[in-house]
Amino acid sequence: MRTRSQFWFYGVALALAVAALGAWAIAQDNPRGDKPPTVAHGYAKQLSTAFRAAADEVLPAVVMIKNIPKVAESSPRAELRQFGGEMWPSPFGDLMPNNPELRRFFEEVPSFPGPQGRAAGIGSGVIIDPSGVILTNRHVVEGGGEITVRLLDGREFTATDVKSDPKTDIAVIRIQGAKDLKAARLGDSDEVAVGDWVLALGQPFGLEGTVTAGIVSAKGRGIGITDRENFIQTDAAINPGNSGGPLVNLDGEVIGINTAISSQSGGYQGVGFAVPVNLANWVSRELIDHGVVRRAYLGVAIQPVTHQLAEQFNVETNKGVLVANVQEGTPAAKAGLKAGDVIVSFEGTAVSNPAELQGLVEKAKVGQKQKLSIIRDGKPLSIDVTCLEMPQEYGLSRNSKSESTTPQQSQFDKLGLAVEDLTADVAEQLGVKADRGVVITNVEPGSIADLAGLRPGLVIAEVNRKAVNSVNEFREALKDQELEKGILLLVRDGAGARFLVLRARG
Repeated sequence: MRTRSQFWFYGVALALAVAALGAWAIAQDNPRGDKPPTVAHGYAKQLSTAFRAAADEVLPAVVMIKNIPKVAESSPRAELRQFGGEMWPSPFGDLMPNNPELRRFFEEVPSFPGPQGRAAGIGSGVIIDPSGVILTNRHVVEGGGEITVRLLDGREFTATDVKSDPKTDIAVIRIQGAKDLKAARLGDSDEVAVGDWVLALGQPFGLEGTVTAGIVSAKGRGIGITDRENFIQTDAAINPGNSGGPLVNLDGEVIGINTAISSQSGGYQGVGFAVPVNLANWVSRELIDHGVVRRAYLGVAIQPVTHQLAEQFNVETNKGVLVANVQEGTPAAKAGLKAGDVIVSFEGTAVSNPAELQGLVEKAKVGQKQKLSIIRDGKPLSIDVTCLEMPQEYGLSRNSKSESTTPQQSQFDKLGLAVEDLTADVAEQLGVKADRGVVITNVEPGSIADLAGLRPGLVIAEVNRKAVNSVNEFREALKDQELEKGILLLVRDGAGARFLVLRARG
């Protein structure tokens, strides 16, 4: 029979053994004898584990894409321009000298020696179907050259099919005969939130299988490099060669296609842009199924509801999209939509900016009725519209050929602008589809007109929702108007129509 002292002895021995075992475990995790891990250290290791798991999940689906032009002298991809101290192929050709700011935004693909000295570019892509379908950027594969795809395991294949969409800079290519391909899982970019951790995967500067980390910095960015923009902005390092590679969440799902950088040097400066995967996936399905992207359209010119415009139309700021013009014979015109209507939702989905509405409309089923919720003259209204397929040349406008030179004009010193009657010849010269109004011939820098965004060549068609057909009617329309409250103008140019507000600063 054991005595109490024996039980005490055994208890102490057990406690010492547990302590020794704990000390040994800590020593194994901390062999240098540093301070024991903290709670923060544990969280950091968990995040590291999440990064590792996401990278391991997607890396096998990430590919390197080499673009070797057929004829270097005539290929857009072979046109080299000085960029950031090195020579880079320009995907824009002669557009670059006229728009030097695009250099800061559009990611260039690094060049490398190709067969027979032909300049070649390197980009990235991601496998989205194990049959060999790869999603990438159009600017990575454009030019009609030979497209070679290298997998993570080193196997190389020549792309047999290349289809692209210039409006979004998205392309799909296909490789044949590749076995055991792993396709990446596509996430839901609509669920992505600012502050979410993301990884950018690709081949920056030709360095295969590179992974960088950052967060989602912003959503819905438009930077002026494609016709359809709704970019995810990230500070994950994106460099030349990352184009076409995936932006991935911590679940190992692709939520974007890395497309562009904002940089003065040509390299990473903390501002990168990716096409949301929901848009890229829709475009890829259209390209695979039809060879082109079929888009529905309404036939309206639209603009954001700014604070000043919201006051004029008695609606909430940034709630809805303002219709500036309705084109004749289009689905919008047949449905009875009017200039000055504010579209607040499309088929039950609220819209707060033109990009949102445009994205919803273009994906709508052609020939099927859709419900528009609008505000007209301050009152809610619902109308049905049947969207049609967008013509290929829709949205292209003529450039202004010359400014009006007729001497008959009137000066409005208080506003800081001069106008003259619009004639058919002047409208044709300016590329404006209008048969009434007055054309602005001069705007004084720093004036009320200048601050409102008016410029020479714009045609003023309405003042406070009333049409003006001549300089005299324009003068009459301005009478008794209070600049402090704002004067609503409908203006037109070769690109379409929009509303502006003249307002005196207090």
